[in-house]
Amino acid sequence: MRRTSTITVASLAALTLALTGCGRESADSSSGETGKAVGSGAAKGTITVWAMGAEGENLPQLTKEFEAANPGTKVEVTAIPWDAAHDKFTTAITANKTPDVAMVGTTWMGEFAGLGALDATPGEIDKSVFFDGAQKTTEVGGTSYGIPWYVETRLVYYRTDLAKKAGITTPPTTWAGLKDMAKAMQDKAGAKYGIGLQAGGVGSWQSVMPFAWSAGADLTKDGGKAYNFDSPEILKAAQYYQSFFTDGISDKAAPATPTTEPDFASGKVPMFISGPWMMSAVEKAGGEGFKDKYDVMQIPADKTSSSFVGGSNLVVFKNTKNRDTAWKFVQWLGDPKTQVKWYGISTDLPSVKSAWQDPALSADKKLAVFGKQLETAQAPPSFPTWEQVVTSFDTEMEKVTKTGADPAAALKTVQSQAESIGTGN
Repeated sequence: MRRTSTITVASLAALTLALTGCGRESADSSSGETGKAVGSGAAKGTITVWAMGAEGENLPQLTKEFEAANPGTKVEVTAIPWDAAHDKFTTAITANKTPDVAMVGTTWMGEFAGLGALDATPGEIDKSVFFDGAQKTTEVGGTSYGIPWYVETRLVYYRTDLAKKAGITTPPTTWAGLKDMAKAMQDKAGAKYGIGLQAGGVGSWQSVMPFAWSAGADLTKDGGKAYNFDSPEILKAAQYYQSFFTDGISDKAAPATPTTEPDFASGKVPMFISGPWMMSAVEKAGGEGFKDKYDVMQIPADKTSSSFVGGSNLVVFKNTKNRDTAWKFVQWLGDPKTQVKWYGISTDLPSVKSAWQDPALSADKKLAVFGKQLETAQAPPSFPTWEQVVTSFDTEMEKVTKTGADPAAALKTVQSQAESIGTGN
């Protein structure tokens, strides 16, 4: 589910190899091209749209407005389960039977653009209106494909009442401060574990990389053409992350199915890192008045505060039969007013910065912290092989957290695997 992590598809390696041999034209990684202009006339005709999960179910509520504003236009939305989406897309690309418009996970962009399936973003779409980290998720080889539709990032959730009991009234802004706070939660506030961190496994890179970016890490080298996992900055982050487990501050035997909400509500684990959807989840678990017992803070900094930017993009496929209307629809979904309406329907956070000035978002102090973090949040490189390569990172990090394996050796293994697999460009 996209609400817990970016989708990782186990069969990606086989799919990527199969699709690479399908003979589709690859995207030119050095072109930095801009898509041709969109016609100035009114939108017309029918377009097909694929969207996953709750977005696919909720989008028809919004498309009615687009249809009403553009008489004679019809938007046909197909809702697709997340766990079936990747296979459905790759099959459609191979068969040249893609929809006109689709919601695409940010970490799939490199793969789909590399297969020559996506239409470059028209020049009249102003890319500067989006959060920078989110905009970068649309870019492959210097060319933008589509727009960021909605975004999410990760913050530290903490129990303010228990922090006060532990003698902490101001949230920490440094790595040392975060660890001291987590330890104080154990020693003075009765917590079993100071902070809940993911002990390796699928998607754990999303928990570690915010600290790596905070330390100044760049996941690429050689001018952005190669992976860079064994850098001093990523090592520093991995060592710091591991220390929470070796010092008994985080649970190395955490259950495979997380118990985050009840553990947070009970005070057993009064801190964790997650996205905005957890606000309603912990408030439901904690009951009436619980929203006043916790707060959120930005990821503490080594050199700077950074976090992971996720969400989904909107793309137009190259073989669309109604390109102008497809892009007009995408542009409409990226309009600030539409973004605020979509937030009201879905609670998906706007990718357009100015939408955050609307009272629907600005009035919520916790939500405002997510908006602040989004200003510096980063995304992984848009290499087609990212999902495949990062599986190795997740595997090695599990050894680091659960068995105390040497982080430096683990990162060397990841880098070796990454070099063996290549970037796919």
